[in-house]
Amino acid sequence: MLTVAALYQFARFEDPAALRVPLLALCEAEGVRGTLLLAPEGINGTVAGPREGIDRLLAHIRALPGCADIEWKESHAEAMPFGRMKVRLKREIVTMGQPDVDPNAKVGRYVRPEDWNDLIRQPDVVVIDTRNAYEVAIGTFAGAIDPGTDSFRQFPDWWAENRARFEGKRIAMFCTGGIRCEKSTNWLLGQGEAEVFHLKGGILKYLEDIPQDQSLWQGECFVFDQRVSVGHGLVPGRLTTCGACRRPVSEQDRSHPAFEEGVCCPACADEYTDEDRIRFRERHRQMALAESRGQRHLGPAAG
Repeated sequence: MLTVAALYQFARFEDPAALRVPLLALCEAEGVRGTLLLAPEGINGTVAGPREGIDRLLAHIRALPGCADIEWKESHAEAMPFGRMKVRLKREIVTMGQPDVDPNAKVGRYVRPEDWNDLIRQPDVVVIDTRNAYEVAIGTFAGAIDPGTDSFRQFPDWWAENRARFEGKRIAMFCTGGIRCEKSTNWLLGQGEAEVFHLKGGILKYLEDIPQDQSLWQGECFVFDQRVSVGHGLVPGRLTTCGACRRPVSEQDRSHPAFEEGVCCPACADEYTDEDRIRFRERHRQMALAESRGQRHLGPAAG
């Protein structure tokens, strides 16, 4: 059984590049795979590996500047959900494109999963899902507002266009693991909103802690690894991913005329050229060959 750890920490790294090689070397030595992002604002990522390897990685990260109190969420996988280990340097660990946003300065009020239901049932509270539209489509909280964004960069513009709808309301926000809400709540506070809340630990912590018979969550939660989605108790869901666009694919999607295994799904049927599709088909063929030999294809993602 492998341990899967989803983590993030906003911290001020003077030289993120200097942190990259030691992190990568440790993960490779410990059999840990996945992706870690480093930026001047901190660290973010999801990794999987043996218990001892994950523990050593977390100890290493806790020793980094500003990361002593890092929190993470764990689940388990029977098989390795990642093909390789990547440590990437980025401008932001979650891209919002707002240089004045600083979660290290202030964020909204954290709400524990056990207190979340009571908050979002209040008539003066509006609940906003900060994730992308394709994530919201497979599951969200009952009554939550979907901004319909394709990327987190679009959230500030959406807020500017819609804030009048929420005048006099308290704002409760949530996302997969909590990281987007660190920025979105800071953004709203900077825009003059007085009462802004966010779900501590995100959807994943809620699904881990709250029994299904007490839950206000509907559907599944998209995750950024080969499990694709999880449900209550963080049990892997029933979705797969499109080999081209990496969006989640349901059983209904798979029966759609626009679906082709490894090549396209209904959501991206018009997004790629014929040359792209030829490339995707060849990649899918190579993956099938590798699987038939008991190997794992480690080529680049199709999209």
